[in-house]
Amino acid sequence: MEGYDGGAAPPWRVLLVDDHPLFLEGLAAAVGLDGEFEVVGRAATGEEALAEAARTEPDLVVMDLGLPGRSGVETTRLLLQAQPAARVLVMTMSEDDDNLLAAIRAGARGYLLKGAVREEILLALRTVGRGGAVFSPSMAERLARLFAAVSGGPAREAFPNLTGREREILDLLAQGLTYRQIAQRLVVADKTVRNHVGSIFAKLQVPDRAAAIVRARNAGLGSA
Repeated sequence: MEGYDGGAAPPWRVLLVDDHPLFLEGLAAAVGLDGEFEVVGRAATGEEALAEAARTEPDLVVMDLGLPGRSGVETTRLLLQAQPAARVLVMTMSEDDDNLLAAIRAGARGYLLKGAVREEILLALRTVGRGGAVFSPSMAERLARLFAAVSGGPAREAFPNLTGREREILDLLAQGLTYRQIAQRLVVADKTVRNHVGSIFAKLQVPDRAAAIVRARNAGLGSA
């Protein structure tokens, strides 16, 4: 615990999750040199993050969204299910509205862009560590506009170009149901489900079922 002087409060235990080695190294140095924090683990994928979180039991997690394999949003959701006392600060290049909303729904307490300077990062960690929420100025403005503009559920916010039935089917796909199971659940023909799925693929501009499920889960669907 370099930099910690043994005072009343121990340093916050921090897990860093990012798949870019140089960025991860710089972030670890920036955070670890402050005596209020101790970097207890690093991870480059969602799977590694979940394993490291189980091993280190961090107080704070800095989470990238663009991870290979399991997304940062899904990793955040699963990590907080296993360790609800942890607090997640997203740090990403993405300024996408869907990602912002999905991260918040997954339980993230903050959302910073990777251009943030060291002082901003440390302040954000302190704020989140003390139970607050923090967003970079541009994302805070975007979030305010989104909440002012929408009153519907996650699916409508994330995919406004889908019909209600298409959103319902996409949500069921994200839950892992087969086309046959979806048809039985909705009391429609298998062909009807496949027709809707084809329309969903076209509107989301995805090539297949797996890609559609990733988009849906990143947007907070499929959690039922």
